[in-house]
Amino acid sequence: MTDKTEPAGLRLRLAAAKRLRAVLAGENFSPLATADLADGRDRALANRLITTALRRHGQLNVTIAELLEKGLPPRSGSFEAVLRLSLTQLVFLPDLGAHSALFLAVEATKRDPKSRHLSGLMNAVLRRAQANSARFGMLDDALLLPMPFADTWRQAYGDAALMDFPRALLEGAPLDLTLRDDDPGLAEALGGELVMADTLRLEQRDRPVDALPFYNEGRWWVQDAAAAIPARLMTARAGGRILDLCAAPGGKTAQLVKAGYRVTALDSDAARMARLEQNLDRLGYQAETVIADAIGFTPDRPFDGVLLDAPCSATGTFRRHPEVIWNRTAADVAGRVRLQRALITNAYRCLEAGGILIYCVCSLEPAEGEEQLDWVLKTLPGLEFLPVAQSELPDLAAAVTDRGAVRTHPGLTPGEGAGGMDGFFVARFRRR
Repeated sequence: MTDKTEPAGLRLRLAAAKRLRAVLAGENFSPLATADLADGRDRALANRLITTALRRHGQLNVTIAELLEKGLPPRSGSFEAVLRLSLTQLVFLPDLGAHSALFLAVEATKRDPKSRHLSGLMNAVLRRAQANSARFGMLDDALLLPMPFADTWRQAYGDAALMDFPRALLEGAPLDLTLRDDDPGLAEALGGELVMADTLRLEQRDRPVDALPFYNEGRWWVQDAAAAIPARLMTARAGGRILDLCAAPGGKTAQLVKAGYRVTALDSDAARMARLEQNLDRLGYQAETVIADAIGFTPDRPFDGVLLDAPCSATGTFRRHPEVIWNRTAADVAGRVRLQRALITNAYRCLEAGGILIYCVCSLEPAEGEEQLDWVLKTLPGLEFLPVAQSELPDLAAAVTDRGAVRTHPGLTPGEGAGGMDGFFVARFRRR
């Protein structure tokens, strides 16, 4: 039963705080759904608060450090999440109103047994923040990137590229679709722009994905422009057998099927594989599906090509998931590097002589990209590097490195469009 005395907006604030608290504890962010907040307008506002707080995380860190000289109170329940949401409203979303930010913050703090004794502190801190909101709103955008990652990216991509990263973080990502059909009318019907090969970009996201034209007809699927590159670089023999390792949710599988290959899609997660099968069914595509551990998988006979989209730190996806750059550590990256090497080794074992291996990661870390290329050439002499030519990516020649690998980042834009793209590394090999 609904509490008739519950202040307007409190349920929204509590739901947002619960989700943000989980993300601060290390979970990946997923938008609130109907089960979390039934009202669509409340849900949209809550998600806007959370995503803005995540994008502004670095600036909020500095703000909180100034406001709380002794730091965040220990074992204080939802206090930090409520504080971040309220500071976000006061400093970065002033159109939502200062009074409601203070009032709802205090009420939400009182509702949590672990933080109710801090309601006075919450009020005092937010009043100080309100008085200094203009100054906090002018904090340097460089604070939006965590220092260890920013230093690595500066060395890898240069100062000019790094200056684009905060803007990309704040703007978020447009919606990119890969088209099933080579039909110019699709772009007009969907209100988008072809930016690279069969990638269509929609700048406006005013409708749910499944409400867009031709969704039920399966004439497109969601796939970032950068994520669409690896499968396009598969040069195995026409109609050959391709193994898509770590395949879910299936965007690359669909591309390989569209290209005429006979595809085996493998993933260890049964739920994600079920989603892949649903996506293929919607598109009218068919592929063999296998639920197995990619490291230990041994095929009955070798494949003409293997596409390995390896598990990684996912730092290249920060436009959609800003939390990843704050939740990842150097140890996390090192662990992913070890896993990737085991996967590359088994992908090599699955290849026919002359077969093609595409290795890719949605990471900005050279350790997971360029350094893995060096490792392969040093450790697996049975694989030869097969450079990518700029002519293979005519709409994104700048992404092809001097060595012939592919490196994208949020400062690069495909074609003549805008909006950047995810950070990806792609390398192509051939079994001798």
